Amino acid sequence: MLSKRIIACLDVRNGQVVKGINFEGLRSAGDPAELARRYNTEGIDELVILDVTATIEARRALADTIARVARELFIPLAVGGGIRSEADAAAAVEAGADKVSLNTAALADPGLVTAVATRYGSQAVLVAIDAKREADGPHRFGVYARSGSTNAGRDAVEWAREAEDRGAGEILLTSIDRDGTRAGFDCELTAAVSAAVSIPVIASGGAGGLDDFVDVFTAGRADAALAASIFHYAETSVRALKQHLRGHGIPVRV
Repeated sequence: MLSKRIIACLDVRNGQVVKGINFEGLRSAGDPAELARRYNTEGIDELVILDVTATIEARRALADTIARVARELFIPLAVGGGIRSEADAAAAVEAGADKVSLNTAALADPGLVTAVATRYGSQAVLVAIDAKREADGPHRFGVYARSGSTNAGRDAVEWAREAEDRGAGEILLTSIDRDGTRAGFDCELTAAVSAAVSIPVIASGGAGGLDDFVDVFTAGRADAALAASIFHYAETSVRALKQHLRGHGIPVRV
């Protein structure tokens, strides 16, 4: 069985790491390069930088922030936010990203997924899906664009299948309902998407304790799990989390 990956996420605004709840109420959580250095030392498997206001502000992800973080790492770095074209993806890669994460732009132009995958390989393309439960809507899990502010009119499971068909190498799946709540990952959402695709699914949104990771790797069928707050504020260490997972029979790289 392949090892499960633990991924730290740096949501960045104006060069600083921020964190909110349900994509709102952002507050500062530290310097991205310092946090990257710490996570690299602690044994995190990968790091994701998301420039959370780049799309809304119609600009590229901050190249200087990407470069500062990349210098601290010997692990894969993915970058998202404001990547609207092949040129934007190239700028992120040139700044030090190993992977690019496409969200709003991919929904608007799914061909962008194929174009970037053709240029850099599918392993370098994440399609980020921000999903929310829709009790009264046409979809079980609706897809939202523009940092969770706009209903894209798509079903999360169907969009994940299309993203894979178009060349995505991974799905970064975030539950807007659980984001920042520490109430646990949405395992039903994650399992539904994982069952629909053959590429890895990264679960995001809701990590609050060690057992939440056990749940998402078992009931949620995730290939990787991403978290922010519990790492940023040193509520647990990467080492402690991996030891806990190994104790539950879940393979991880130590």
